[in-house]
Amino acid sequence: MLLSREEMTLDFNGERFDPERDRAILEWIFNQFLYGEVTGIQVGQWLYDAPDLTSARFMAKQAIEELQHIGNFLRIMQLLGLRPGKPHPLVRFLATGMMADSWAEHVALEMATGEGFVLMAFYAVIDTLDHAESREILKRAVRQEEGHVTFGEEQTMRWIAGDPALRRQLLGLSLVWMWGVRRLAAFMSGRLPEHPVLRRLPDFLGLALACSETRLRRMGVLDRPLSELGSVHRSALIAEAYARKGASSAWGRVRALPLLRAKRLTETYLDDPALRDLM
Repeated sequence: MLLSREEMTLDFNGERFDPERDRAILEWIFNQFLYGEVTGIQVGQWLYDAPDLTSARFMAKQAIEELQHIGNFLRIMQLLGLRPGKPHPLVRFLATGMMADSWAEHVALEMATGEGFVLMAFYAVIDTLDHAESREILKRAVRQEEGHVTFGEEQTMRWIAGDPALRRQLLGLSLVWMWGVRRLAAFMSGRLPEHPVLRRLPDFLGLALACSETRLRRMGVLDRPLSELGSVHRSALIAEAYARKGASSAWGRVRALPLLRAKRLTETYLDDPALRDLM
């Protein structure tokens, strides 16, 4: 990976979530994880668009791992006595609303950036959850997640090499993703219960955004600090990115006409028999 575990880790000063006392908080946290893993299995669609056999093999392997992660989180929820529930709308937006329309978008936004953010959240829960068996399950998932992020970084660097237009597009979409994280942070501010771990959440989200910016720079998507990009420049990058991304995309047209397709697993998973015993 382009960032180390240390760079992506916030020091919570030894504070912990207690499985009994903090059950409601943990239930909310793990339902966001569960939804993220359900969206993760959609990597199977990228088998069709993989640019080479090596990439296709990686997608096939990742799809299996994402299914394993769903099982991992259901097991943790059983251990902690948590019930599956709906994700927050902003989490749904970040994981599904920004679904990629191209291979380059997928590896940059969903793998390098998106899974990089999830990886940081994994690290944070491992460091703060006072439940050894659940932490061990998460540690196994982390090793696979690190591999996904590394693949996304390497593929992003490969695809933007010599393509300034693609670099600008990915930067514009990354700015939208970062806006979504800031909106999530604003929503949580003042709405979360008083807790020593949650008190550090603004710091965690700030670190996550800083790490995303660092990753963009190390991948070559960003050539200067974001602070040096004025609001007009940022708006132009976002407008340009969406102009290139979408209007003529067949996938975009399908998403705009939901009645023409069956519901996806991300819409139906809470009704799945595999989860009913936990409801």
